[in-house]
Amino acid sequence: MARVAYNRGGAEYVPKFLMAIDPDKCIGCGRCYKVCGRDVMTLFGITEDGDLVQTGTEEYEDVEDEIEKSVMSLTEPDNCIGCGACARVCPADCQTHAPLD
Repeated sequence: MARVAYNRGGAEYVPKFLMAIDPDKCIGCGRCYKVCGRDVMTLFGITEDGDLVQTGTEEYEDVEDEIEKSVMSLTEPDNCIGCGACARVCPADCQTHAPLD
């Protein structure tokens, strides 16, 4: 059974939490990251070899010339509150959301 939450007015709703981000569909625009105040996801670069490297790190600076594309990755899923803001701003429809069972 899905967990129920309540809005300020007392109406019930079922939160849908971010479960996954498809790296093949993600365009790395960062819109989801900007609207999420919970640090649920982080931007990574994908190198020519397919390795994920977190942006803003020394490792990223070392391989910056090898980055083929950027993608968001789900790094702190337990921080998600199921608000759905990230899904509403995603132009690539690369996220999977679901209620908790």
